[in-house]
Amino acid sequence: MLNKGNCTLYSGGLKGAESYFGELAEKWGIKEVNFTFPGHKVDREKNVVTLSDEDLKRGDISMELASKMMGRSYYESEKIRKVLQTIFHMVNSGHQIFVVGTIQDDNTVKGGTGWAVELAKLFNRPVSVYGQVRKNWYTWSNGAWEEDSPRIEHETFVGSGTRFLTDDGMKAIEKLFEDSFGASK
Repeated sequence: MLNKGNCTLYSGGLKGAESYFGELAEKWGIKEVNFTFPGHKVDREKNVVTLSDEDLKRGDISMELASKMMGRSYYESEKIRKVLQTIFHMVNSGHQIFVVGTIQDDNTVKGGTGWAVELAKLFNRPVSVYGQVRKNWYTWSNGAWEEDSPRIEHETFVGSGTRFLTDDGMKAIEKLFEDSFGASK
């Protein structure tokens, strides 16, 4: 079992899954870092790192490439670009990625959350998704989603996901922390 005192959660501090990951990190005594950019409202304001334009550019991605990887169209919206750039910094900082959302038929994950998953795959990082519709955890392995009961196994990890967190999603995140670190302090 990891020493939770050595662990850091990287997130975006947004309403829903990200905020809840942060609440549980605090409850378990795990360091938390929330990335954002100027003018972007976060729900959780603990250890916020506001990325400069220069920082954001390090996470820049072709909107065409993002659209292709996600199987959907992203338009040249400056806000969407900054959100994707911020997600890059989260995934680049954490070694293991956990998200709560919806796995779609094409194996992508719905919404901006899906970008964290695609980057994790691209960076060859362990990635697990709690599918709120399917009510189960899945880990990406050998090019497919496999049912799993993941644990946090790396000192740096990402918690991201839907703004529309269900009670089941909350319980899944709680169980992830309990299975990984034991009872909270």
